[in-house]
Amino acid sequence: MGNDLPKRKPNRLKEFDYGAGYSYFITICTQDRAHILSNISVGEGLAPPEIETTQIGDIVEKQLLLLEPRFPNLKIENYVIMPNHMHIIFSLLMETGGASPSPTIPNVVCAFKSQCVRESRKLGYEGKLWQRSFHDHVIRNKKDYEEISRYIYENPTNRETDEFYN
Repeated sequence: MGNDLPKRKPNRLKEFDYGAGYSYFITICTQDRAHILSNISVGEGLAPPEIETTQIGDIVEKQLLLLEPRFPNLKIENYVIMPNHMHIIFSLLMETGGASPSPTIPNVVCAFKSQCVRESRKLGYEGKLWQRSFHDHVIRNKKDYEEISRYIYENPTNRETDEFYN
């Protein structure tokens, strides 16, 4: 009997240390891209769109912000919570010693997703919250960082063209 499951291509850079002192652009999508994290209302005139998080989105934001105290060498640089996905820039600061090893980005994302699921269950949410895995991009230089930061800032305005939105 053969394995009929599709082969997943690796989505991480081979032999890259995801625990090193870099910044990372992370995208995490809800299961089936369900619009359960926020609602976006279009601003009037030149006003930017406003994001109003749902109860699940409130949990997601709270759990995101609790990552810094949990992982002292992690810094959340920027984020946006869209209706069905979120974008984050994490920086992992270089470890200056200590008994426990630095977390890797996959460790951080796994802990975050797990806590969000645990807390959403307390609200009675029974659906599967997240898609498997996540998208990551190692930020390579200042220009890359600035472009990604602008993308995150403009994402609510440009949501119709965002590949993760629909």
